[in-house]
Amino acid sequence: MTVRRLPALTGLLVLAVLLTGCGIRATEVPTDYGPAPSRVRCSLAEPDVSTQAAPGLPVRVFLLCGSSLVAVDRTVRVPDGASDSGRRVLVAQGLLDELAAQPSAAEKEAGYTSDVRRGITVTGPRAGDPEDTLRLSADPDDLTSYALAQVVCTFSDSAAAEGDGSVILAGPADRSARRYTCTDEVRARPGSNEPPADEVTDA
Repeated sequence: MTVRRLPALTGLLVLAVLLTGCGIRATEVPTDYGPAPSRVRCSLAEPDVSTQAAPGLPVRVFLLCGSSLVAVDRTVRVPDGASDSGRRVLVAQGLLDELAAQPSAAEKEAGYTSDVRRGITVTGPRAGDPEDTLRLSADPDDLTSYALAQVVCTFSDSAAAEGDGSVILAGPADRSARRYTCTDEVRARPGSNEPPADEVTDA
């Protein structure tokens, strides 16, 4: 009986040596490596009332989450009696201010951020510009691809533009304005897809 068991016993010893040589250690004690890394949700568990409580015009702004743009609800103040051109500029400035503001606590928890810096202002068209031009105090080419995508997609989806998915922008020193378009590719990958732009002149 003992002789018959030797081959099996020898095989077990060889297997144990091989496992030890590979650095594999058998254990009967459960190992706790902690919770799995949390994933950015990019969606609020419930509507964030704190960002919508202020009276004003309901709008949407595009924040960054992960590698995409995500629309969130905001309000901007627009005085009664403003002309169409004046209203467009007021809405655009309100949107810029919202983009530059810190996301709410709930939005931060969901992973939202913004690449638009504070202090950017907007004015209406100059002589020779199309009537719906918005001139920024910062040159659009000087904005990061993320910030430009946020501005273009936010403006084009608001009363600051004509509602066709595009907006006409220019910087303070630009001689001509350009029409920027918010595309699906821009919303999905703003870091690698800048909004398409075409030069426009007043007809």
